[in-house]
Parts: sequence; structure tokens; C-alpha cells
Amino acid sequence: MVTTFRENLDGSDLSVAIAVARFNTLITERLLAGAHEGLASVGVREDRTVVAWVPGTFELPFAAQRFAESGRYDAVICLGCVIKGETDHNEYINHATALALEDVGRETGVPAIFGVVTVNSLEQALARAEEGSTNKGFESAVAAVTMAHLRRRLAEG
Repeated sequence: MVTTFRENLDGSDLSVAIAVARFNTLITERLLAGAHEGLASVGVREDRTVVAWVPGTFELPFAAQRFAESGRYDAVICLGCVIKGETDHNEYINHATALALEDVGRETGVPAIFGVVTVNSLEQALARAEEGSTNKGFESAVAAVTMAHLRRRLAEG
């Protein structure tokens, strides 16, 4: 018999941490609003959500690691925005952040969701931060709840 773990979008019993990059706040504030909307849409209570602002996207893994290690959160959502400039700086930031967040999840067992918009222009960033379910913050919130429940189910055996 095959065991299938189906997506569970009931966040009513979950606690979620959100780390948000202050750099590019025009976008990250919208991503945070989307994350709050997404969490609310799946029943995560506002009093079981905590937000920490960090200077930039590169600092997200530090906050995610500390949240995850605390044992108080079922998932950590990391929100940032990196817009390509005239150099390759964006590639280094994106790559390092993605790998570090992967490490957080693997090392702590707490899902660390990569809700970082990595784009070529402000217009592209704004499109990914529009209101509604296509907002990258909203999508990240739904992914966090899904992964938090999967973590629990896998722990149960």
C-alpha cells in the first residue's frame, strides 16, 4: 500500500515566523502584506505570527536560523527583493541566500521558505508583489503551511 501525504492548508494550529529584508521596501512591504493575507487565508492566527526586519536579503538566513532553532515556529518565511543592477552582485546574493536557506531547513528540520523576488527590473518586482494570491509573499505563506504540515506528518511516520 502506498502512503500519500496530501497538502494540508489548515494553519489554525501553526506558529510562523517571517523575516523581511528592509532593502527594496517598496517591494518587501507588499510581500509582507501578501504573506499576512496568505497566512490569514489558511487560518494562521495573527497572534501566532512574528515578523523580524533585517537589513537586506543576505541577512535573511541568519534570522531564519535563529527562528528555526528557537523551537517556537513551525515554519519560517523569508521575504526579500533583489533587482539586477549593472554588476553581477545580484547573482551572488541570490545564490548565497538560496543555499543558506536550504541549509537552515535541512539542519533544523524547520521549513525555511524562499520568498525572495529575484528580478531584472522594478516593474518585474512590482508584478510579483501585486495584491492577491499571485503575490510571492502570499505564495510563500501557503508553501510554509504546506511544508509545516508535511514536516509533522513525516515525523509521525
